[in-house]
Amino acid sequence: MVNRNRMWYGGLSLLTIALGVASRRFAPLWPAWVGTYAGDALWALLVFWLVGLGWPRWGSGRVGAVALSFAFGTEFSQLYHAPWLDALRHTWPGSLVLGQGFLWSDLLCYTLGVLAGVGLERVWQGRKSSAVGQA
Repeated sequence: MVNRNRMWYGGLSLLTIALGVASRRFAPLWPAWVGTYAGDALWALLVFWLVGLGWPRWGSGRVGAVALSFAFGTEFSQLYHAPWLDALRHTWPGSLVLGQGFLWSDLLCYTLGVLAGVGLERVWQGRKSSAVGQA
């Protein structure tokens, strides 16, 4: 069973938001692929951190599955265009959360972002377990 530290996950969420905004805001300073894809992967990583923050005892796989389902659902929702929803998507917060338009490449970015969260969490959990075992 995992027991996540909510302070850490809150901090990881804020760091991921800052990196995601920087990946878009400073896109001309990065290689083209960073400006194009990193923000989407970081958005999915943020969803992973937030799900882990909300459900700190869930295993990494379950958190990852929920985060990826949410990310995929959000992407597929971009195929639906109601005037009120499109108006929301044209606001800055709405654009960040809901996106603008469906892209298949976003699904790959989301998958990589969530896998990064699962991998990082498992590495940290493994280090915590080995540190406890050595004590």
